[in-house]
Amino acid sequence: MQDIISKHKTKNYFDRIRELTKGVPVELVDFEQPRDLARTPTQASSNFITNKEQGDWAENLVTRAINETSKNFIAIKYGKSDDLVAGEEGFDSFYQDFQNELDTIGKRPDLLIFNKSDFDESLGFDISQIPHCQITDYVKKAIAGIEVRSSAFLIERYDVAMQARTQKFTEIAFITRDKILKEYSDVLDHPTRSKYITLLNTLTIETISIFDFKVPGWRSNERLIEVNELFKKLKIAIKEIQKRDYLSITPKVEDIKVVYKWIETFNVPHFYFQVFFDKVYGISFEQILTIISDSDNEGVIFSVEKDVQNQNKTTIKINSKTGYPIASKVDEPTHESIRKEMDRGRLLFYVTFKGGTAYLDLDKLRTVLGISEAEF
Repeated sequence: MQDIISKHKTKNYFDRIRELTKGVPVELVDFEQPRDLARTPTQASSNFITNKEQGDWAENLVTRAINETSKNFIAIKYGKSDDLVAGEEGFDSFYQDFQNELDTIGKRPDLLIFNKSDFDESLGFDISQIPHCQITDYVKKAIAGIEVRSSAFLIERYDVAMQARTQKFTEIAFITRDKILKEYSDVLDHPTRSKYITLLNTLTIETISIFDFKVPGWRSNERLIEVNELFKKLKIAIKEIQKRDYLSITPKVEDIKVVYKWIETFNVPHFYFQVFFDKVYGISFEQILTIISDSDNEGVIFSVEKDVQNQNKTTIKINSKTGYPIASKVDEPTHESIRKEMDRGRLLFYVTFKGGTAYLDLDKLRTVLGISEAEF
């Protein structure tokens, strides 16, 4: 059985990943350049701690789902983490150790999956605090490393809302366009304004996703003011239509480099699991590199954005539904408010999460991880 644990777990895995990195545009990720040094955070916020609690819950959700379902595999906690937050005594030392480890072995995925025959009971279900030099050979026995990301959304509800939004603003856009052409053709039929007639006639279902124009700014008479307001309305509708309409799996550009470093160190297949409050999606790091290597995919199934919620770091946002729905249902956790007292008497209030269940789709999970049906 050991020889067929996973079709991914071969001597050639890192070679495949290395080849894929050569196809990633350097404008997106330059693997030849060292990673940017991170500044040590100086102060945590309530929102940051809530997000951390949500992430911890998501890790626990996936771990329990695997360990309560699988006969032959075990998930354990591996990712570097600590209960300390910025501003607490000892955090600076922890953060610097974390940065040093990134440069030494890369970024530990949150979870490791082992065949039960390779599981070391003496180390237990949490090896996140063990120095990497003590567990290198053990980690290399893992069949998968999983980076767990969480999102405070119900993805199915989101999709319905986005479809409704697109339909609503598409109707507004074309009704507004038709109104301008029908009722204000006399205003636009002037040498300095006729270009707007040509422009509006190019607005179609096919072009609306890339359509753009500058609102004229006319103010010199009542009719011009009226049509100018309609152009404003059209501009707003088009901007709404052009917003990203999918929830995403979000590898940061800087993380792609340190994930690659970890794969180089251990030659263990790496995956991203995106946990929503109603479903869980999974995608391999190999598939992520394949997607971002094709520039034709940008604007279709992935985008590159500055993440304002994460210090404006450049983030690749891949449509979650490009991955596999490895859990088709999630029971929501309970939650409660926690009071945390910081130094100098500063108080933070945040939300913590407990419980919940992810109902795994075993066929999809096996497909993502490359595990045969007989094994899982």
